[in-house]
Amino acid sequence: MIEMDIDSIRVHLMNYQRVVILKEKSSQQRYLPIWIGGAEAESIAIKLQDVPIARPMTHDLVTNIIGKLGAKISAIVVSDLTDDTFFAKIVLDDDGSQVEIDSRPSDAIALAVRTKVPIYVDEGVLERAGVLIDKETGKPITEARTEEPDREVSEDELKRLSAFRDFVDELDLDLGESERD
Repeated sequence: MIEMDIDSIRVHLMNYQRVVILKEKSSQQRYLPIWIGGAEAESIAIKLQDVPIARPMTHDLVTNIIGKLGAKISAIVVSDLTDDTFFAKIVLDDDGSQVEIDSRPSDAIALAVRTKVPIYVDEGVLERAGVLIDKETGKPITEARTEEPDREVSEDELKRLSAFRDFVDELDLDLGESERD
């Protein structure tokens, strides 16, 4: 598992879809963009920017319910990528027992920012969908990628990922600002 931080939330200008960009904590070069819904993007951004809200949002409610039931969120894990869909798990500590709950990554990340728990990504997911960024140009490095040794990527899967790759190729991450953090 690789620990990640939230780098930013972006809006694709052609279709107005939101993307949360995770950045490998131990490296300033590897990023993982994940498409997310507008409501989830807003929920994450509100908490990251400490915007005061009058009433609890859905992710605040879920956090409160988990706490009132005596459990605690200990981490979230982006655990899989299948057919262009990311999968995540919310890891709970329930009186010493570890419980994993299936989740969309966007919801898991929204909970993580509320509870300040680590965000992890499975190495295989990062190998398949992660992006290396050139520190000097801020542009993706387009080099031959190594896939998981025991997993072949089908031609069909490569075609489906092409729209995602087109978006990634358009990214220009301002690393000057990130390096000051």
